[in-house]
Amino acid sequence: MTGTTRTSNGLDVRRRRALYHAWHRGTREMDLLLGRFADSHIADLSDAELADFEALMEVPDPDLFAWLTNAREVAAEHAGPVYRRLVRFHAETAGKSP
Repeated sequence: MTGTTRTSNGLDVRRRRALYHAWHRGTREMDLLLGRFADSHIADLSDAELADFEALMEVPDPDLFAWLTNAREVAAEHAGPVYRRLVRFHAETAGKSP
């Protein structure tokens, strides 16, 4: 089981790949953080936003997890609107069942 609540039906190939990658990170914590966001927003991201999301997914799990948990400051090149949207998504859904 991946945990995803969204199918890839209706998504273009690039978004399907991003959705899959978001749920198959290597650590369960990152699967949940990125996968839940992708389930909710992958279809609505513009091409530029999708590129930013893809770039975030290239960051090693320990670094990205540290940024998302405020253990370390996010690198400037990743501190854009998609990162802020990801943080806001999890702040708004904290404590809610997936």
